[in-house]
Amino acid sequence: MKKRYWKIFLAGLLLAAIISHTKAISHAETTQNDLAEQSTESAPVKIAAKSAILMDAVTGKFLVRYNEKERAYPASVTKIMPLLLIAEALESGKIKLSDQVTASGAAASKGGSQIWLKEGETMTVEELLKATAIYSANDACVALGELISGSEDGFVELMNQRAKAIGMDDTHFVNATGLDDDTTEHLTTAHDIALMSRELLKHDNVIKYSQVWMDSLRGGATELVNTNRLVRFYEGATGLKTGTTSKAGCCVAASAKRGETHLIAVVLGSGNSNDRFDTAKRLLDWGFANYEIVTPNIAPSLITQVRVLRGSQQYIMPVPPESMPILVPKGSRDLQQSIELPLEVRAPVKQGQVLGKVVVALDGETLGTYELTAPNDVIALDFCSVFQRMLASLLGEVI
Repeated sequence: MKKRYWKIFLAGLLLAAIISHTKAISHAETTQNDLAEQSTESAPVKIAAKSAILMDAVTGKFLVRYNEKERAYPASVTKIMPLLLIAEALESGKIKLSDQVTASGAAASKGGSQIWLKEGETMTVEELLKATAIYSANDACVALGELISGSEDGFVELMNQRAKAIGMDDTHFVNATGLDDDTTEHLTTAHDIALMSRELLKHDNVIKYSQVWMDSLRGGATELVNTNRLVRFYEGATGLKTGTTSKAGCCVAASAKRGETHLIAVVLGSGNSNDRFDTAKRLLDWGFANYEIVTPNIAPSLITQVRVLRGSQQYIMPVPPESMPILVPKGSRDLQQSIELPLEVRAPVKQGQVLGKVVVALDGETLGTYELTAPNDVIALDFCSVFQRMLASLLGEVI
């Protein structure tokens, strides 16, 4: 009889443990689901992607973040960095659009999207640039990289150096194209792609090609159609780059400008092409509907003279810089300006020396800070000069 009660007791303990474990699993699953829903709901629009971000290109402010620092394969969105390096090489004079480039065997053998370069075939930098920016041609991109750095490996090293310089801390490039069949280390984030996209948008000499819908090469024999359909169908589109591989999914870095407002939407890991473009459009639409760029005029009445102690001139009038644009919620007009300026400074004063600042704010939040600087040098007087000035003042004379 005692054995029977003991078995019943043990069975009860086992049943209680099973129930408890089941509840724990159920609670964990519910918590994970809740977190997923919260993460999705944290964005103001539907995000059909693994990660995304919306940035204001003018100020660099991030407006929407969604798993923006999750490392992912970028596919051909990678080519934003080669395009940036090409733009900088053109502006520095290292290369010219008219330069002739002879395709190497390495460049001609690149798979994926290509213009079917043949080893030894010659094209101009401009032709290869069109093929890279419009059609995302891997062979053209590598040929340009070889022109700049001598080899794709050398070019990739330059890409990683430039990425580090602009704060792309979670990025590592393995190649110039974004092909990822043979690598698990070619990774970046939506956040980092936004940073390099912003840099590229500063270079009109290359951006003008990313806005082209259709072009051709080889006397019309090779047609180029932009892989970014937003260029044709989205108002104000300025680029930038698409990318698709089985590892990366469908990706896009899309930029558009309306008025003075220029936005960048990065979408990584969408399940299909429609999702990436629809998500980018929703992000851009939301940004344009809710924010705008304004350029405040600094009130001259706020700026007063600063006394210069022991200087060749007794007072100096600080000058503001040219007004710089700031991002504000759309319709905001009640901007507040306040000044931070000392009553006096000690000589010597150098031209351009920061004397104070003007702070522009909205509802207590600082939106922009403008430095007030010295318009000219003010040398320091020696003891004799100071004594003479004091004596003249006492005697009522004007020096």
